Amino acid sequence: MRKSSDDTKAAILAAARERFGKAGFQAATIRAIAADAGIDPSMVMRYFGNKDKLFAAAAEFDLRLPDLAAIDRTAVGCALISHFLQRWEGDEALVILLRSSATNGDAALRMQHIFTTQLQPLVATLVPADEVRWRSGLIATQILGVAWCRFVLKLPPVVDMTQADIIDLVGPTIQRYLGLPDR
Repeated sequence: MRKSSDDTKAAILAAARERFGKAGFQAATIRAIAADAGIDPSMVMRYFGNKDKLFAAAAEFDLRLPDLAAIDRTAVGCALISHFLQRWEGDEALVILLRSSATNGDAALRMQHIFTTQLQPLVATLVPADEVRWRSGLIATQILGVAWCRFVLKLPPVVDMTQADIIDLVGPTIQRYLGLPDR
């Protein structure tokens, strides 16, 4: 029985998520993903073009942002950077997406989408509506900058820092970007 175009695409994405999650980006191959999906590798290329674009399409990430309602308003910046450090350290696929976003437009759009749809609503609970976009953008610069230097470039001074050091130094900047009182 022949699969529909939507069924084939869904099967490829499911196989890609599984393969990227288990093997990582480098070890995952188009052939292996196609085999997992029960299709010819040319079909993967037809729908997604290349491995980077397939990864970007398969990259659905829930940042699992914390509920900030119970957090003291003077500690929100530290809580956010702490949360993001734990997310980056616990999800290799998120680091792969970050790395891919530097050279692949689809991956960059996916990263933009993740931060826009997940970070902006959280920030909207804390700041006036007309400030949400720019404050979210500035927060993203800090979060993505730390992630880029620590997990992609592996810049020694940043890699050598403890999570507590980064939280203590970056948390107040995020706090300021939110316009919230500091400790």
